[in-house]
Amino acid sequence: MKYLFAGGGTGGHIYPAIAIAKEILKNEKDAQILFVGTKKGLENELVPREGFELKTITVQGFKRKLSLDTLKTIYKAMVGLKEANDILKEFKPDVVIGTGGYVGGPVLMMAALKGIPTLIHEQNAFPGLTNKVLSRFVKVVAVSFEESVKYFKNKGKVVVTGNPIRRELLKVTKEEGLKNLGFYSDKPLIVSVGGSRGAEKINFTMVEFLKQKDKNLQVLIITGANQYEKVLEKVKTETINIDETVKIIPYCHNMQDVYAAADIIICRAGAITLAEITAKGVASILIPSPYVANNHQEYNARVLEKAGASYVILEKDLTAEKLYKKIKYLLDNPQVLSKMRDNARKISKIDAAEKIYKLIKSIT
Repeated sequence: MKYLFAGGGTGGHIYPAIAIAKEILKNEKDAQILFVGTKKGLENELVPREGFELKTITVQGFKRKLSLDTLKTIYKAMVGLKEANDILKEFKPDVVIGTGGYVGGPVLMMAALKGIPTLIHEQNAFPGLTNKVLSRFVKVVAVSFEESVKYFKNKGKVVVTGNPIRRELLKVTKEEGLKNLGFYSDKPLIVSVGGSRGAEKINFTMVEFLKQKDKNLQVLIITGANQYEKVLEKVKTETINIDETVKIIPYCHNMQDVYAAADIIICRAGAITLAEITAKGVASILIPSPYVANNHQEYNARVLEKAGASYVILEKDLTAEKLYKKIKYLLDNPQVLSKMRDNARKISKIDAAEKIYKLIKSIT
């Protein structure tokens, strides 16, 4: 069978598609898989690295206010629809799966109009506009959170599956993760990560945190490629001595080591990140991004907070002192930390890719 995936822009839309694609190949060795994305999205790096073919189309998101740019967006939408139609005619997929991002609009819409079986997957607790529109046309809507079901009109086609994760994330032990990252096994490890593009407020707060950290505490700061030089400059400006207990890196492709090794992770609340840390049972301090559409990261974060798996600090309230107090409290109260890990595991759905695969087969 032929499977076409439409999703892109950020890792949060791409990694679920890759996880589902790998689940398909696990069950169907001869399956043909094609990804469709945009020319500027992260999919141009991630998809080929995973060994999948990628084609790109022209697409741009609509802005809230009408302007001359709106005309450009409409023009690009028409071009994108034609390009999507050309790809569908050439590849002739048996099913089309959308995992979010603007690129899903023209591809899923055109596929639905052609009568090709379609499924979309919504990662966030608060669904994006593209998926809410597409939900009226596709056959099945897979969602990650029970809380998001109420936002779709036709609830009969909505199925709670969870977020598909990369299976390799579950295979690494804590000891292996610490060794692979170059940290000691007898000292707690605090990790901060702001996503592939980085988060300046989290990064700079962590630099301030280094001034007061205990000598027995290990810290890994994953800055994001765009933030790396800025963080190193700030460390130098603040004259902070970096020893073997502190590592600052721009990006990490082996997040399975990070999740396995971390005692506490400080991060954004993107849906895929949350799916991965709950699957591994990592206690977290979440700093939702205030710069995303409809504030969906805070919706995501509150789900974990309500379950007792995380603490949430809004970016406007984030300080090194507040972070230090929270981390010290957790490390001084291992029973609380252990309970957070247990609660994280309880709400994880590690079989999401399998569930989505079964849904795909049900409509083909």
